[in-house]
Amino acid sequence: MAVLIKIIQLILALSILVIIHEFGHFIASRIFGVRVEKFYMFFDWKFSIFRCKRVNGKWRFKFFQKNEPEKYITHETTNPLTNKKEYTYEKIDLNTLPEDDWRRAEDCTEFGLGWVPLGGYCKIAGMIDESMDQAQMAQEPQPWEFRTKPAWQRLIIMIGGVCMNVVLAILIYIGLIAHYGEQYISTEEVNKYGIAVDSLGYNLGLRDGDKILTVNGEYIEDFSEIPMHMILEKTEYIEVERDGEKMVVELPEDAVNQILKARTVFISTRMPFVVGGFSNGSYAEKAGLLVNDQIIGINEVETPYFQDFKKEIVNHRDEDISLMVVRDIDTLTYVTHVGGDATIGVYAAQMLQVSTKEYTFWQSIPRGFKKTGKELRDYWRQLKLIVNPSTGAYESLGGFIAIGSIFPDTFIWEQFWRMTAFLSIILAVMNILPIPGLDGGHVLFLIWEVITGRKPSDKFLERATTIGFIFLLMLLIYANGNDIIRLFR
Repeated sequence: MAVLIKIIQLILALSILVIIHEFGHFIASRIFGVRVEKFYMFFDWKFSIFRCKRVNGKWRFKFFQKNEPEKYITHETTNPLTNKKEYTYEKIDLNTLPEDDWRRAEDCTEFGLGWVPLGGYCKIAGMIDESMDQAQMAQEPQPWEFRTKPAWQRLIIMIGGVCMNVVLAILIYIGLIAHYGEQYISTEEVNKYGIAVDSLGYNLGLRDGDKILTVNGEYIEDFSEIPMHMILEKTEYIEVERDGEKMVVELPEDAVNQILKARTVFISTRMPFVVGGFSNGSYAEKAGLLVNDQIIGINEVETPYFQDFKKEIVNHRDEDISLMVVRDIDTLTYVTHVGGDATIGVYAAQMLQVSTKEYTFWQSIPRGFKKTGKELRDYWRQLKLIVNPSTGAYESLGGFIAIGSIFPDTFIWEQFWRMTAFLSIILAVMNILPIPGLDGGHVLFLIWEVITGRKPSDKFLERATTIGFIFLLMLLIYANGNDIIRLFR
């Protein structure tokens, strides 16, 4: 059930992002008088689930229909000199078609829902895009086509999608900040019990119970920002308090590489394991544990903190164990069973105070802009690490499984919108990369045209787009392949 909830959230978020992105291209095209032939959510390869279009003033709807024939008749001939096939295209005369024929309304946009849930598209007339519509490009340029518009208008049309993704992120953050404020656990609060580290954190020189004072000499107020700060700022040392004494932990030179390759939460909060609630059919509840009991040991092995309990419980799958529990001033012992998933059906209570900064609606507006700007800068810097082979960060690339895993197991609107805003920023950054087939590739060629005054030929754009799509397909296969490999590790 948890996996299904994650999938639903992922599809819903991507649907919102694609619609908003393509709407940016659509509205910019219409402003400059460029026809948008198709506006689709998901891809309609071979057939569509649903589509609609105005024909002679009336909306027509179709469900589960094959794609309509092109508006061109293709004539195939063989060149007697080269023995190669050549193609010419003849545009269909709309006056010869029935009054209600779907193809008559060529000046209207066809809206639809495809069946391949990998994105969506906005087919702009007279533009080399993923459709590779050679027939249309073989015709004489028309005033309503993308290719006949000035370069500056085409540039605005191409960046419209990215701009809308940034605007969406800003609006979501403004709404979240105005409604929920900014919640975080301060580093000072975490230092009440110190940090917990995994094997990577241990190798970096940190220890369970360390209290982080500064990172590269800088105090980080929000504890959750410390790992990313260490990556982006290439931290050389961390000042900690250990066993009541201050000391400096010098990080290895390849610390960033280790962090990026590990993909683990190498430092986390540490707190006592106090029972906050029980799941359905909880073994611990049946054994007699109560809310607010503090679990301090398993089979006489001391587990004073929740992290200690998690490390020890995995050694007792499908076994009966003895739990040492503190209730008020008494220490009690209960025998309970451990499930195959190494759980006893207990939710840990939050023992660390969450700090909240409240904002009025008007205060949340500049804060939303600032947060979006920070997320854009941080993700761009992360992307630079990924394309640098020396960091090994490319090994952490993930596909749809990795993206879906960032959503929580339960549907919580606040978390859903936070993830959607974050993915909107990722989509904006990825789309503006100067790769043919992406918006950034079109922008690159348009900037070249503005600077040199020379427009790349349609044949060059077709070839460049083909190469770009091959590269993107390989990248998609690699990223999703990483996901599959991780499932079996």
